[in-house]
Amino acid sequence: MRVLIVSTYDIAGGASRSSYRLHQSLLSEGIDSHILVQKKLSNDHSVVEVDSKLERKFAEIRPFIDYFPVRFYKKRTDTLFSPAYFPFSSIIKKINEINPDVVHLQWISGGMLKIKDLANIKAPIVWGLNDMWSFTGGCHYDEHCGRYQKSCGKCKVLGSSKEKDWSYRLQKQKQKSYSKIKNLTVVGHSKWLADCARNSSVFKDKNVVNMPTPIDIKRFEPLDKNFCRGIFNLPKNKKLILFGAMGPTSDKRKGFIELSEAIDMLDIDNVELIIFGSGKPKVPTELKFKTHYISRINDDISLQILYSAVDVMIVPSIQENLSNIILESLSCATPVVAFDIGGNGDMVKHKYNGYLAKAFDTSDLSVGIEWIINNSDYEQICLNSRKKIKEEFSNKVVANKYINFYSQLLKSS
Repeated sequence: MRVLIVSTYDIAGGASRSSYRLHQSLLSEGIDSHILVQKKLSNDHSVVEVDSKLERKFAEIRPFIDYFPVRFYKKRTDTLFSPAYFPFSSIIKKINEINPDVVHLQWISGGMLKIKDLANIKAPIVWGLNDMWSFTGGCHYDEHCGRYQKSCGKCKVLGSSKEKDWSYRLQKQKQKSYSKIKNLTVVGHSKWLADCARNSSVFKDKNVVNMPTPIDIKRFEPLDKNFCRGIFNLPKNKKLILFGAMGPTSDKRKGFIELSEAIDMLDIDNVELIIFGSGKPKVPTELKFKTHYISRINDDISLQILYSAVDVMIVPSIQENLSNIILESLSCATPVVAFDIGGNGDMVKHKYNGYLAKAFDTSDLSVGIEWIINNSDYEQICLNSRKKIKEEFSNKVVANKYINFYSQLLKSS
C-alpha cells in the first residue's frame, strides 16, 4: 500500500509535526509512506518537494501572498485566516505523478494549493483535520461563532459586518469544490472536531470519522526529574508549573490571560512557573510566582527533557483540537490541567491522569493545579498519564488503526 501524506511543511508547527509523526508511524509498520510538502525543512529522503526550482522559490512567499487580501480587513482578530486562493501550484500534478493508493491531506494552508483543484486528484482522498479551516470560510478556529454550520459571513475573525463577505464566498467555494470529489473521507483528530465537521454545511454529506494522530512513546518517555532540571538550570526544591505554545503570551487562543488569573488564585507556596515558546516580553506580565522564560524549542529531545523536569503542565486554551503538548506531556508522565473543551477530554481523564476544569472557569483551573501539586497519589497520577497514552495514542496503536482504515477504504473504492 502506498500512502502519500500532503502537508505544507514537514516539521514546522504542531500540525506539520503531527503529519510527520503519522508518516513515521506508518513506515515503522511497513507501509510505503511518503510526504509531499510545499517547503521541506528536514533531510528525510521520504519527504518530497515539488520538482521545479521556481516552484520552490514561490513556496517561500506563497503564505504571504495568500494572506495579503486579509490585511484589507482592518478589524480582524489575531486568529489565523487562510484564503487558499493563490493559483499556479503544481502540487496536484505531482500528487498524480506519484500515483499513490491513498492521498492523505493534512495541513494544506499557506497558499499550498487551491481548494477547487482537489477534485483533480485521482486517488481516494483522506483529509485529516488539525483545525476548523477545511469547513469554515477561512478561519482556522471560529472563535465560537458557529456560522460554519449553515453559512459563513459576517465573519468574526475578519471583523466583518457584511453577510456576503469574503468568508461567505470562500465557504461556498469549498462546498461546491467538495461536491465534485468522488471519494473523500474526513478524519477529525478529536471527537470534538469530528462532530464539528459532521455539523458543518460543507461536510454534512461526507463520511466523517474520528481517529487521533500518534506519538512516539519511546521518544517521549519520562526522564529523571532532577537531571532534567539541571539541564535547564531550574530549581530542584520547587514545584514547577509549565505553560507553553507557539506565541504563548501573544496568541489569545492559548489562554495566557486565563492562566494568569488562575495562578493569582493559587494558595500554595514553593512554586515557580515556566513559560516556553517565546522569550521574556519587554514588558512582562506581573505574575504571582517567579517565572522562567524559555524560547521556542524546535527539537523533541529538549521538549522531552522540559516535560520531565516539571510537576504539571497547564493547557488553558480557549479552542483546541488534539494538542501535541498534552500528548507529549502525558507521554512523559507529567499530568495535565486543562479546560474541558475541544479534544482535551480525549487525552485527559478527569482526576485520573490530570484535571479537566470547567470551560473558561479560571477558579476551577486554579483548583485543578492545586489538586495535582498537593495530591498524595501524585506518583500514581503520573503513571496513569503514561499508561493512557501508551494504550490509546502510541505510534503502533494509531498506525494500525490507519492501516485498517486505508484497507477498508480501498476495498470499497
